[in-house]
Amino acid sequence: MRFPKVEGQNLLKEKKILPSDLSGDLNIVIIAFQRWHQGLVNTWVPFLDSLIQKKTNLNYYELPTIREMNPLFRRFIDGGMRSGIPSEDTRRRTITLYIEKEPFRKSLEIPDEENIHIYLIDQSGKVYWREEGEVSKEKASSLEEVLENM
Repeated sequence: MRFPKVEGQNLLKEKKILPSDLSGDLNIVIIAFQRWHQGLVNTWVPFLDSLIQKKTNLNYYELPTIREMNPLFRRFIDGGMRSGIPSEDTRRRTITLYIEKEPFRKSLEIPDEENIHIYLIDQSGKVYWREEGEVSKEKASSLEEVLENM
């Protein structure tokens, strides 16, 4: 499985081509489809913050994934997200994707938009690990084990 090439923009208004523009040699991407998914995403953040302190070649990103829409609506949505996120680091690592969601989901074997999906990928898009839903001890341990064996 490979993470597909997609274009997005972070909340600092920097255009990004994923996965090649992700800053880590390895990157964890959290894909969210619904506004209420932010609560699930937030369960991962403390664990991922501690993980990237230990692994200097690792970074993580939040990818709100929204259907394609015109630039006016994009600015409105991104502006709303930006206003709710004061942290520059969080704005940098939040990359909004306005894309055709169906082919994107199919390429990552995401059956529906009812949960968040988390992937460990490299800059070429190779997927090394995947999970869904809120963080748990088992999921965190599984990710740490994969990272230790790389």
